[in-house]
Amino acid sequence: MEARSRYSSRTLLLELLAVLLGLLFLAPFYFVIVNSVKSFGDLLVNSANLPKSLHFENYSRVWEITQFPKVFANSLMITIASNVGLVVISAMAAYRMVRVPNRLNKLLLLGFVSAMVIPFQSVMIPLVRVADTLHLMDSIPGLVICYFGFGVSLNLFLYHGFVKSIPQEIEESAVVDGCSPFGVFWRIVFPLLKPMTVTVVLLNSLWIWNDFLLPLLILASPDLRTIPLATYSFFGQYTKQWDLALAGLVLSVTPIVLFFLAMQRHIIEGITAGSVKG
Repeated sequence: MEARSRYSSRTLLLELLAVLLGLLFLAPFYFVIVNSVKSFGDLLVNSANLPKSLHFENYSRVWEITQFPKVFANSLMITIASNVGLVVISAMAAYRMVRVPNRLNKLLLLGFVSAMVIPFQSVMIPLVRVADTLHLMDSIPGLVICYFGFGVSLNLFLYHGFVKSIPQEIEESAVVDGCSPFGVFWRIVFPLLKPMTVTVVLLNSLWIWNDFLLPLLILASPDLRTIPLATYSFFGQYTKQWDLALAGLVLSVTPIVLFFLAMQRHIIEGITAGSVKG
C-alpha cells in the first residue's frame, strides 16, 4: 500500500512531466511533417492545424528540384567509405597502442586526444590549402580522406578504452595455435570489438551525414553535393515557399532517422555489453 501511494504521488508526477517534455521536444517535428503536406495557402492560414487535403506533390517537386537520388547517393557513398576507413584505421591503431605501450605510442595517444579539443573553425583555412596542394579539392575521395583526419581521434580514443577490457590470454591462445598477428586481430580481437564498432559507426554516420561545413569547403561541383548542401541550395532558391522547404527538410532527415531506428537493437546490445565488461 505504501509503495502504491509513493507511486501515485511522486512517480506519476515525474511521468507526467516526462511526457510533457517529450511532447515539447516533438512539437517541431509535428509542425515540419504536417506543414510539408499542406498547400502554401493552407500553411499561411494556420500552421498548427491538420491539413485540409494532403499535397504529396510537394515531395515530388522537391525530389526533382534537388535531384534527391543523386545527392542521396553522394551522401551514402561518403558516409560508408568514411566509416569503413575510420573503423579499420582506428581499431588497428588502438589495438597496437594498447598491446605495445611504449613511450612513442603513449605520445601518439596523447596527441590524438589533444586533437579532439581543437575546433574545426581554427584549422579549416589551413585544411583547404593542404587539400588543394594534395589535389583533394572537389572530389569525394578527397572529402573522405579529410574525414579520416578529423574522425580518427575520437574513434581511436573509444577503441583504446575498449581494447583494454579484452583479456590478452585469448590472443596468446590464438598465437599458440599458429595464428599470425593480423589473424589474431581480425579473427579474435575485431569480432569482440563489435559493440564499440556499432557505437563508432553510429556516431560517425550522424556526424558525416549531417555535416555541412566540410563538404561546403571541399566540394564545389553541383554534381557532388551532399544532402545538406542540396538542402542549403534549395532554401536559397525557395526560401519563401515553406510548403516545399519543409518537404525538403523531411526528405533530408528521413534516411538518418531510419538508420537510427534500424540500429537501435545493436545500440542496446552495445550498451549492455559495455556495462557487463565494465
